[in-house]
Amino acid sequence: MYSPQLETFLCVAECGSFNKAAEKLYISPPAVIKQINLLEGSLNLRLFVRTHRGLQLTKAGQSLYQDVKYIIQYCKDSVTRARNAMQESDNLIRIGTSPMTPAQVLVDLWPRIHDICPNVKFQLIPYDNTPENAREILAHLGQNIDVVAGIFDETMLNLRQCAGLELSREPICCAVSVHHRLAKKDCLTVCDLYGENLMLMKREWSRYVDMLRDDLWKNHPRIHIVDFDFYSTEAFNQCENNNCVLMAVPKWQYVHPLLKILPVDWNYTIPYGLLHSPQPSPTVKQFLNAVKKAITQ
Repeated sequence: MYSPQLETFLCVAECGSFNKAAEKLYISPPAVIKQINLLEGSLNLRLFVRTHRGLQLTKAGQSLYQDVKYIIQYCKDSVTRARNAMQESDNLIRIGTSPMTPAQVLVDLWPRIHDICPNVKFQLIPYDNTPENAREILAHLGQNIDVVAGIFDETMLNLRQCAGLELSREPICCAVSVHHRLAKKDCLTVCDLYGENLMLMKREWSRYVDMLRDDLWKNHPRIHIVDFDFYSTEAFNQCENNNCVLMAVPKWQYVHPLLKILPVDWNYTIPYGLLHSPQPSPTVKQFLNAVKKAITQ
């Protein structure tokens, strides 16, 4: 598996000093330095430059830093997959959950689902919602994770190579900092957004978002649209830190404690439901059928 030295490297890079990293890792500074020296020696790379202000990453260190979180998470996920493979139960549904893909909708439906198929059990599997993880998890649903709740459309399903079961149409709303001038309102008009920076996912991610985008470009040019690449907690942090407005849905109300999600008086919605493998197992098929029945009860 991956070297534990990578986690030490990550901690040192984020702390900016050996002493601070040692405190965080509960080991001595010499032990931290030794691990970094061993890592640099094994890779034949210089990862840090020592300056009077502390440590700075070299270009090689910056490149490694971009990938190391994914490497560590992927290895941990590999162990999780191996452990899940040992489980004997054929009736276990593994539900992926992250701040952007909360499982609350299934928790709320679970009593009705359990009445319909009492033999099915579920397990919540938390994951870090990064672009790399989203690509890996959604392209391989059924291996480590069976279903993930979230917004989607046909474009996104084709891009991520998965299928979706629509549970509802979520109104497209706007998230703002609790300190933003619009946070005092209970509902927004389109004109309230004039002069604001509105963060929308880049074009061709969702046709529903693109329809909203085209409407705003044509009819409301005083709204400044800011494209971004991926929905993550970083997007919510950017919204709060830069006093922007972020396209959101009501089910994300607990993603960021300093953001308030407000409805807007436009008629734009986006499908919300369960993402699953295009070829689900018999157990997952049974579960999805039970979910369909549960939402109609």
